[in-house]
Amino acid sequence: MRPLFLLLALQSLAVPVWAQTAADPAAQVLPAITVSVVETRSLRDIVLASGLVAPVEQIQVAPLIEGQPIEALLADVGDKVAVGQVLARLSSSTLDLQKAQLAASLAAAKAQIAQSEAQLLETQSSAAEAQRVSDRTATLRKQGSASQAAADQAQAAAVSANARVAVATQSLEAARAQLALVDAQVANIDLQLARTEVKAPFAGEITARNAQLGAIASAAGQPMFSLIRDSALELRADIAESDLARLAVGQTASLMLVGQPEPLAGSIRLVEPAIDTTTRLGRVRISLADSALVRSGMFVEAAILVRAADVTAVPVTAVGSANGQATVMLVKAGKVQRQVVKTGIREGGWVEITEGLAPGQTIVTKAGAFVRDGEMINPIPAAPAAATN
Repeated sequence: MRPLFLLLALQSLAVPVWAQTAADPAAQVLPAITVSVVETRSLRDIVLASGLVAPVEQIQVAPLIEGQPIEALLADVGDKVAVGQVLARLSSSTLDLQKAQLAASLAAAKAQIAQSEAQLLETQSSAAEAQRVSDRTATLRKQGSASQAAADQAQAAAVSANARVAVATQSLEAARAQLALVDAQVANIDLQLARTEVKAPFAGEITARNAQLGAIASAAGQPMFSLIRDSALELRADIAESDLARLAVGQTASLMLVGQPEPLAGSIRLVEPAIDTTTRLGRVRISLADSALVRSGMFVEAAILVRAADVTAVPVTAVGSANGQATVMLVKAGKVQRQVVKTGIREGGWVEITEGLAPGQTIVTKAGAFVRDGEMINPIPAAPAAATN
């Protein structure tokens, strides 16, 4: 009997461990899976962009008169100028000679007017005397004391005198017109003399100077000076077509410059309505709060804040995809359940959940973990994550 008992005992010890586990469900070893709690976090919706700094308005300063040599340059690149400040001076010698000639013409026109006025007075006096003689002769003719020939002669003299008055009047008007013409020519010369001083039409900073001493001023070529109006600069940033509709005037932006550790503040001034048909990029213009460290042509990266809010959020690793829908693995009482969700803002390793979850629920931290819908797991809490800014 003893050998048979020992044989049965040895056979019981030889039963595999997996067979014992299958026979006893309570003894199953559940997989240890890291889980996270759905939180409420402060997330920001950021659109990244980059571009070049450019003037808000570039002013081209050209001479208003041509054909005069440049005799003085009073400003250079980098100078900050005020509105009306003289930037260059053109030669005025030719215009001074023309003004002297016009001064003589002006005196002659005034003398012609005086002469015409005297002539008019003389002809008016003669015409009045001839009319009186004609009237007396006509009266004497009615009384029979004068002949018809004398009356006709007196009448003809009166008509001739009145004609001379008309001619004198027209001569006076012509002299006055000549004076007005000379006055206009003098005013034109004065204007041209004033324009020999090339002035800044607006305040700003000069960025280019093409004018050279001795060169003949001309508006047909390059401008004499280029300046940035009011020294105002802006960032012209390229935006992906898909992000352009989310941007609006007034949204703030954080600008990173090469070599500058601290970002600059800015805000969207304009969202351009057109999209480049080649690059499929849109463009926004961002005003700079402080342009002291910025130069035209610099490359700048921008982070535009579209929205900031306290939202329901989960780690971005917890979100997977199934049948074209975003999903998470929800954990309830140690059992995994696939949950369809809708996502929103993504920032700093976290993603907003707009539908499908509520704060306090437990989910599998990594959607790619080897767990399936309906499985039991041993949930292991994930280490606390740092809060986003």
